[in-house]
Amino acid sequence: MKGHQLLEQRLRAPLEEHEKLLLPRRWQILGDLVLVNIPTKIAHLKHEIGEALLDLYPRCKSVLWDKGVRGSLRTPEIEVIAGSGTRTVHKENRCKFALDASRVMFSAGNFAERVRMSTVGSNEKVLDMFSGVGQLSIPMAVHARPQSIAAIELNSVAYRYLRQNIRLNNVDGIVQPILGNCAHVTPNDQFDRVIMGHFDACDYLRKALRSLAPEGVVHYHEIVPLELMHKRPYARVEQAAQALARSADLLGTRKVKDYAPGIAHVVVDARID
Repeated sequence: MKGHQLLEQRLRAPLEEHEKLLLPRRWQILGDLVLVNIPTKIAHLKHEIGEALLDLYPRCKSVLWDKGVRGSLRTPEIEVIAGSGTRTVHKENRCKFALDASRVMFSAGNFAERVRMSTVGSNEKVLDMFSGVGQLSIPMAVHARPQSIAAIELNSVAYRYLRQNIRLNNVDGIVQPILGNCAHVTPNDQFDRVIMGHFDACDYLRKALRSLAPEGVVHYHEIVPLELMHKRPYARVEQAAQALARSADLLGTRKVKDYAPGIAHVVVDARID
């Protein structure tokens, strides 16, 4: 049975036909939290939807209306619509992520990319320029065991959770948390791999490539129209490399997830010589 049908069955309030069509069809589970996006046209049903989702997931403690993000730090806009609490510890792929869903971003839709990052970087020196709570650097540290990861985060709240998650996952000897803007606090080093998991990463491409050792690899993320996903992101990497008298070799382009109608979250892997 589809998600919205399961939800409809558990709603106690009678619904008009147009309301049934607007019911959420999917949601995400983070630890013991349920996050759901509710169309504003049925906002009056938010508490009923929240209670129905708690009924569907009795192990969860609260349901949060995910209204998107705001600002350059991508701070979530969240409303608790059932239960209480926004803090949790999310577990996946043998990793633990402590977080407050009302204060820091963590997308369930990026799961496959987090798993992919857990398979690369073995014995390398890695730079994670926008580390958040450790979404990409923690899986890499736990599974691939790099020599070191310099994990930079500008948001002080996310940075506190990053430090907590380093301890939770016993990777203190691998991940070095750094608070600040990667434009200013990136270590003066030569890294084998750079992760750029932020939608403003384009502005920092030259900084990233300057920090790469010869034949280093960059993972560059971008939000892009579907028709441009195999052109624009790599073109930007290539242009940044050429500006530094270096060359870029495309290793692959993959869609992380759909971001909006006709818009994709894409990651480009490229070797920089």
